[in-house]
Amino acid sequence: MTRILSEILNQNELTKEDIVLLLNLNNPSDLSLLFEKARNIRDQYCGAKVFFRGLIEVSNICKKNCLYCGIRSGNKAVLRYDIPENEIIETAKTAWDNGLAAIVLQSGERTDKAYIDKITNILKAISSYTQKGMRVTLSLGEQKKDTYKSWKEAGADAYLLRIETSNPGLFRKIHPDNRFHRFENRLQALEHLKESGFQVGTGVMIGLPFQTIEDLADDLLFMQKIDVDMVGMGPYLEHQETPMFSIRNHLKSENERLLLTLKMYAVLRIIMKDINIASTTALEAISPDGRIQGIQAGANVVMPNITPVKYLGNYMIYHNKAVSKVEMTETLEKAKKSVEKSGFEPVLNVRGDSLHWIEKKRTF
Repeated sequence: MTRILSEILNQNELTKEDIVLLLNLNNPSDLSLLFEKARNIRDQYCGAKVFFRGLIEVSNICKKNCLYCGIRSGNKAVLRYDIPENEIIETAKTAWDNGLAAIVLQSGERTDKAYIDKITNILKAISSYTQKGMRVTLSLGEQKKDTYKSWKEAGADAYLLRIETSNPGLFRKIHPDNRFHRFENRLQALEHLKESGFQVGTGVMIGLPFQTIEDLADDLLFMQKIDVDMVGMGPYLEHQETPMFSIRNHLKSENERLLLTLKMYAVLRIIMKDINIASTTALEAISPDGRIQGIQAGANVVMPNITPVKYLGNYMIYHNKAVSKVEMTETLEKAKKSVEKSGFEPVLNVRGDSLHWIEKKRTF
């Protein structure tokens, strides 16, 4: 296997069969070769650096009713919140003043005018305060094309819209069967984001019930095909107050899902060498050093949670989500030391735009 593996890892292109083989690796020496290859590529193209994005969970109000999500509209046990506009702006300003040059605004999906205007106002305020210096990524779900354009004009730089799975059949299994939850809508939204000039990101859940290794291989090839600039993907973690919790017996163990995620990071890094890959917080719900393991497998972005403390803990999209209720400066310092301890350089004071996106712009 070592000889075959070495040959595959030295190829310029990977087939689906190659990717399936890599995702099925379990021997420690084989895994070591895979992760080493991914790290070497990351270091060559992106440097041995870890970019920071401060995550602000703007609101847990959501109009969607996805069958896997703890803040789905049908979950009446959620304590809903919507951080006021001025608090979000002040949090972003504080982040900037503390040397954080990139943030992510994330929330449940809403499309009402008041919400759209609120995000627009926040973006304009951040752009003005930082003189367009802060990199703002939005993760706010499916919107109309005009909304994407207006947010881009207001100061947003990047947008993360996770496809969750590139298998239409599996997508239907994990979403309600109605017009608000259509695979085709997700694909169209990703296209609209590209047309609007964003650095575009997507991602999938890894270890879903009934998901196959072939599905995950297709997910990676899907990301390559649509030419994304960044990816945020992590292990599927169940939530007690969702319909999918009833089929948890069909899941791989959490440790198996963690390892599978690390392999996904590594293979993605090999096939898309210069994109930004986030090591997601979901990994820490399984292992305290999960995010660092993600970095060691080829990721180059972490997203410390800088949501105001009084709202932390209510954006519970999955069970056992890691929440540390400390102030922003302590959160950033802790994350910085963790990255340094693992042998990488933490980078807070630069935007860290996707090199893949920069190169594409250069060739236009």
